[in-house]
Amino acid sequence: MTDQLDVLLLLALPASGKSEVRRYLDHLDPESARRDMALGPTAQLDDYPYVHLMRRISQELEALGEDPVFFASDQAPWQEPLDWLTLIHLINDDFARMGTGGGETPTASGLLKRFDDARIMAGAPQPFGALNPRVRAALEVSIAADVADLPPSAATNPDSTIVIEFARGGPVDAGLPLPHPLGYDASINALSEEIRRRASILYVWVEPEESRRRNRERARPGRKGDASILHHGVPEAVMIEDYGIDDMDWLESRARLPGTIPIGSADIPMRRFDNRHDRTSFLRGKPDEWPTDAVEELHRDLSSALLRLAVR
Repeated sequence: MTDQLDVLLLLALPASGKSEVRRYLDHLDPESARRDMALGPTAQLDDYPYVHLMRRISQELEALGEDPVFFASDQAPWQEPLDWLTLIHLINDDFARMGTGGGETPTASGLLKRFDDARIMAGAPQPFGALNPRVRAALEVSIAADVADLPPSAATNPDSTIVIEFARGGPVDAGLPLPHPLGYDASINALSEEIRRRASILYVWVEPEESRRRNRERARPGRKGDASILHHGVPEAVMIEDYGIDDMDWLESRARLPGTIPIGSADIPMRRFDNRHDRTSFLRGKPDEWPTDAVEELHRDLSSALLRLAVR
């Protein structure tokens, strides 16, 4: 029996094609999405906009003479590794806020409180609660335009498929299993019980070296690129330290049931979409310029993976 996918975790190393796949799925007409991909109307969550805001906050705090909190510099990895889980708790909060109304507009003040709350859930210190009121007010003004670019909370209905995108990994020379809180094992474990219970995983498979190459290729300089899910570039040091390897192969090797990965006591369905030879970068262009043969191949193979995930 084929069911509609409820929550789809779209996972891969940076620049592997996650966002391009997401764009393609969102582009499908409702009948094709339902018949060929087992998808309802999609509502989409992504942790990258929060990473961008964290970098912007670090920049502005440093300009104000304060400690940068999240990143020591524009090219540096996290100062606090637990912020991988901060991002997950922000996703949990976004998921909980979804509903038939939707449309909740984020504010700078509200975002800083959400960062504090998510940091506490992750087991890390809250950075903004005790911040000097003058500094906090200046920070809120300086990031207001970036916060305004965040999408409002999504409206959903009982037929929706919620697509959640994120990337996880560890240092290029790390052993497996990756130490907590690195990797997919830690982050998927930190997702809310409701998300994990409803989730299936589509893993976009690209080797780390190719991920690094595509990351350099897709990057556009300046704010327009940095804020874009399709054209941002991850700093090279971050690609080496945070995404040098990932733990999906390791999780799959420990499967208790075929076609799943073990997360705690749960067995979450997982399928790979093989993108080691780039089949998705063309999706960054205008839809009316997408090559027909490339679209047909992509559609066929995505359909195969997603329909297999939907079989219960």
